[in-house]
Amino acid sequence: MGYYVRVQPNVKVYVEDLNQEGDKTIVFLHGWPGSHKLFEYQFNELPKRGYRCIGIDQRGFGKSDKPFTGYDYNRLSDDVRTVVETLKLKNFILAGHSTGGSIAIRYMARHNGYEVSKLALFAAAAPSLIKRPNFPYGLDRETIVNIIKGTYTDRPKMLNDFGNIFFFQHITEPFSYWFLQLGLQAAGWATAAIANTWLRETLFSDLGKINVPTLIIHGIHDKVVPFQLAQVQKQGIKNSKLIPFRYSGHGSFYDQRDKFNEELINFIEE
Repeated sequence: MGYYVRVQPNVKVYVEDLNQEGDKTIVFLHGWPGSHKLFEYQFNELPKRGYRCIGIDQRGFGKSDKPFTGYDYNRLSDDVRTVVETLKLKNFILAGHSTGGSIAIRYMARHNGYEVSKLALFAAAAPSLIKRPNFPYGLDRETIVNIIKGTYTDRPKMLNDFGNIFFFQHITEPFSYWFLQLGLQAAGWATAAIANTWLRETLFSDLGKINVPTLIIHGIHDKVVPFQLAQVQKQGIKNSKLIPFRYSGHGSFYDQRDKFNEELINFIEE
């Protein structure tokens, strides 16, 4: 079932909540520029295995409200905290993909891992998506600047180009169209604001504040968040485990969906 949670007086976020009677709860945070629907092939399967699956559309994306402000990692992690408190979630698994992984990491640091028992990161855009003077990994700053320019000049083409590098496995034309529509559901200003957040914010100090078992899944062919970032996360997060996906790009939850689901279940049940 789906419903809305008010995270600020004038902002509501959409929550998809499947199998509410499930034994264990997984909260999924999607990546840019999609929505909870990116996890369709997890939501098809995991509830069958007895899990409660909760997908949050971040503000500005999917079915959530689209305010003009509030796209920094602090505010986005505060939105998650409000959902957790509103739903009275306890002892849940927090799972984030790409920018959703960044928000999950900030949640763990800023909110002391409130009620999180385990953390799962999928191609997380952390500790920095772009190269910096003291950080040689990630994308060139110019790549993000061009994404922002494309958002303001021809957002459908920018999103289409992004979709072309997202997956490693072949995707059909209808699937590509579906993926494009997810991105178009977002607000243009939210799409650009998150990209500006990649330029401004880092999560170096946040990694060391994570103290729950952490699974890191990352495709070795990822052209969006280079695999080296997963290795940095592994070094920075104590009690973490990195599983390279050899036939995946940025979207391992689809590129190798069966393996992805099994590895996630194994981690939860460990």
